[in-house]
Amino acid sequence: MFIHLGGSRMIRIREVIAILDAGFSKRQSLKVPLIEAARREGGIEQISPEETKSYVITSDRVYASPISSITLKKRAQMSQKPLK
Repeated sequence: MFIHLGGSRMIRIREVIAILDAGFSKRQSLKVPLIEAARREGGIEQISPEETKSYVITSDRVYASPISSITLKKRAQMSQKPLK
């Protein structure tokens, strides 16, 4: 199954390691080392010019998504429910 991250970007759900709220990582005292390292190394893919609301972490990339982490979580959960 896939999850839509915004814009025209979709990735496989099984690739997702974590979905983090961007507000959390913007707080000076709560910097996320993985996101900071990806930013320094150019490993963040900015999906849209809109404000980043969440970061989706995979094994090889960090995606900056304009969609909230709550919405992305709901999408991920919905796509994993069995079809009736």
